[in-house]
This record gives sequence, C-alpha cells and structure tokens, in this order.
Amino acid sequence: MISRETSAGRWASTASTAVKGFTAVTVVTAALALGACRPGDHRGQSGDPAGPPTASGPEAGPSASPDPLAECPATGVRIRSTGGDAAMGLRALGLELVNCGDRPYQLNGYPVLHVFDEQREPVMLRVVNGAKEITSGFDQPPQQVTLAAGERATAVVLWRNLVTDSTVVATNGEFLTVAPAAGQPAEEVDPDGPIDLGNTGRIGVSAWKKAEPSTPAQPAPPPAPSAVPSSVSPPDSRL
Repeated sequence: MISRETSAGRWASTASTAVKGFTAVTVVTAALALGACRPGDHRGQSGDPAGPPTASGPEAGPSASPDPLAECPATGVRIRSTGGDAAMGLRALGLELVNCGDRPYQLNGYPVLHVFDEQREPVMLRVVNGAKEITSGFDQPPQQVTLAAGERATAVVLWRNLVTDSTVVATNGEFLTVAPAAGQPAEEVDPDGPIDLGNTGRIGVSAWKKAEPSTPAQPAPPPAPSAVPSSVSPPDSRL
C-alpha cells in the first residue's frame, strides 16, 4: 500500500508540475505577443502622429500641370520670364504677361519689381522706369495696351553687374516678383540665374508693350533655276 501511494503521489506531483509549466509558457507567450504590439512600434501606420504620412489616393500624386499657363490666376493674367541674356556686364531678362482670362485686360505703365535674397529678405535697391541710367533703347514711354483673351504683353528687366566701390558689398538677388502695375498682385518669376547687381543698387525695367502675334516660320523657297544649267553646254548658233 505504501508503494502504491508513493507512486500515485509522484504521478500527481509530476502532472501538477507539467500543468504549471504549460501555464507559465502560455503566459510568457501571451506577454511577448502583447509586448510586440506596443503603440510606439506602429511607425508609418494611419493614426500614428510620430510616423511619416503615407501616400494614398490621387491627391498624393504630383500636380499634373506642366504648362505654366495651364492654370489661370484669379487676376486673369499670368506673368513669367522668357529667359535672360548677359553681355559685358549688362543683364537683360525678358518678361511676358499673358491674358489667360476670358475678358480684355488693360495695361498702361511699368511692371512693379521686387528682388529678394536667398533668405527671401527684400533687397534694398532703386527701380528705374525706362532703364535710362543703365542702358539706352528701352526708354519708350508707356502707352495704353488692351489685351484680348490669349494676347501677350512684354517688358525687359535690365541691370549691370558693376562694382564701382570696393568698400561696398556687392548685392545678389535670388528671387524676383513682378506685378502688372502698382497695387496689383505680384507673381514670382524665374530670374534665370542670380540678379547680380554689383554695388550699383539699381535695376531698370521697360514699359509694357503689346507683343506681335506669333506666326510659324515659313520654309525658305527653293532656289530659282539658272538660265543655263552648268552641266549643259549652250547650243552652237551656227547649227
């Protein structure tokens, strides 16, 4: 009897130990699973402020508007640069204003310019209307210009990269805004490079003028044939 009770007691003890071990393993496994789901590890998922936003839906894609004139502002006009030219220190930047609206637009005067440095702080300078102090040929007085829908007006921004006083730091602008006239909303345009004013402290601009309608280039006419081809001898008059 003593032997049977001892064996039974040992079996019961072993089974109790196995149950406890299984329970402990189950608890540890559950704890590890819960620990792996800490909120701090949900990086990049929706609703987590610490994670980067994820691109979803058509709004996340780039704007499909490669043409700078495709979208018309509320003003009904779009201003852009047409490229720059630099020769012997004289800089020239073309401006173009397009009536992208559906009603006539009137101009009578000069573009209003503002130049900013690389920190987008305003550059203190003097704007010369007509550019007489900078170069000649751009001093035509402003005239009334009426642009129908789709028509354009042009102007030219001029400055010199000139250093006349070594004690004055040269000025460089990085950004340019242009308004059609005083009191009108301005648009940022591409200056096509730095606005390197030297230490002149001034920039000029011509008056708006109506651009001629652009026409496609016509192919050159073929050359007229010669009276006597060079490979053929003239007939003998004695025949």
